[in-house]
Amino acid sequence: MPSLGQSMEYKVVLTSQAQLDFRNITHYFLYELKSEQATISVTDDMEKTIERLSYIASGLKLCDDPRLRDLGYHTIHFKRHNYFMLYRIQDDTVYVDAVYHDLQNYESFFE
Repeated sequence: MPSLGQSMEYKVVLTSQAQLDFRNITHYFLYELKSEQATISVTDDMEKTIERLSYIASGLKLCDDPRLRDLGYHTIHFKRHNYFMLYRIQDDTVYVDAVYHDLQNYESFFE
């Protein structure tokens, strides 16, 4: 456990679903929008979000949805794109279970 004033660093693991979600996002930018620059930008944003998550995961609030909150889920939003990660913390590891667009009704996936 870190001492007062010292933050804990978490290991961040993307589940196979989160990896698939992100591949679908980059595929959309690269092949549908045909924008290599947008693909690079969203990839960079995701990498920076993962890095931030490794330091601030426990400081972010639990999801508002009662079912997700009971399962221990949190969200973290990308800084420059309209995406977020749904994650849970187990010991010193953060498991990113999915990546969603802000407009997706992600709570419905858990019904």
